[in-house]
Amino acid sequence: MAKKDIKKVVLAYSGGLDTSIIIPWLKENYNNCEVIAVSGDVGQGTELDGLEEKAIKTGASKLYIEDLKEEFIQEYVYPTVQAGAIYENRYMLGTSFARPIIAKRIAEIAIAEGADAICHGCTGKGNDQVRFELAIKAFAPEMHIIAPWREWDIKSRDEEIDYAEAHNIPLKINRETNYSKDKNLWHLSHEGLDLEDPANEPQYEKPGFLEMGVSPIEAPDKPTYITLHFEKGIPTMLDGKELNGVEMVAALNKLGGENGIGLADLVENRLVGMKSRGVYETPGGAILYHAHEVLETICLDKETARVKQYLGIKFADIVYNGQWYTPLREAMTAFVNKTQETVTGDVKLKLYKGNIINAGVTSPYTLYDEEVATFDEDDVYDQKDSAGFINLFGLPIKVKAQLDKKREQNK
Repeated sequence: MAKKDIKKVVLAYSGGLDTSIIIPWLKENYNNCEVIAVSGDVGQGTELDGLEEKAIKTGASKLYIEDLKEEFIQEYVYPTVQAGAIYENRYMLGTSFARPIIAKRIAEIAIAEGADAICHGCTGKGNDQVRFELAIKAFAPEMHIIAPWREWDIKSRDEEIDYAEAHNIPLKINRETNYSKDKNLWHLSHEGLDLEDPANEPQYEKPGFLEMGVSPIEAPDKPTYITLHFEKGIPTMLDGKELNGVEMVAALNKLGGENGIGLADLVENRLVGMKSRGVYETPGGAILYHAHEVLETICLDKETARVKQYLGIKFADIVYNGQWYTPLREAMTAFVNKTQETVTGDVKLKLYKGNIINAGVTSPYTLYDEEVATFDEDDVYDQKDSAGFINLFGLPIKVKAQLDKKREQNK
């Protein structure tokens, strides 16, 4: 689509550095087109304060703020936790599964508004451009997409700040504290500045660095006990109190943050081919993943648990790569849902200085039988049976050893 044909653009708007300068840039470079800003509220908190005034002041015709928090937790976060999907063993996918729900709503608004294009502020080096655009293709396949980072002459965040200052756009950051951050109800990520060198230790104890909790060093010397109740793999109660998704994650974020839980420092493999270093705060998420895994140890049989573990790696890749709206993700979720039919019960945990310590687990569907497992005398397990089992299980090893010996003797 030619630039002259674009009259109305829907912009994925956060009010951060990138999208703040994109509004005037669009109007300058796309024939003073109408810009409609859309913000998906997935728990950014105070980042949304004053957003409408800022969007209008910088040239937007209007701003939608869509409350997506509960849907985000129930339809995207919980299914990923149920799958046990963690990217490269550490990253609990906080940014990854927030993008599809936001992009879906933006596409819906763009269609309703009769927009000619959708614009996003993702860089050409990042994963988010893929996540946004794959979701847009799923819901508005004919929509033109504008990605300024792939068009403009701006090369760095310093140059973005120069542009903002030249256009009198107010910013909440400065050049010295300009970490690239992404915040939602589930997590907070930190990238850039000193973190770009993996040799540098994150400044967890530096005031203002951590926002969702404290360093394990600064956590209380007394442990905190909690009990989580799950129904079919979904957390429904905390310490006997029923909570919806938003309430549950918020409560666990508070408890986890206070105890230094959920800090992850990793160098990850981005979808676009490069490695990047990030520091993540996911206090409530770390607790939920841990508790869910503990409950599954007594509720799932060995073979189901093994296959689910293998598929969890693939599920994490799918989420990370922005492939949420695909037949494969839907099929894998169907498998996961089947495995969760008996994942009901209570998990007691002890939170202490960055550690999540198991303190007990029960389930009406437990597969653990104390009478079978006991070291004491029992009437259900005949220990003599193990001899025949070992003979059959070890037969390939024995046969190979015998034949190797015979071949050696015949040399």
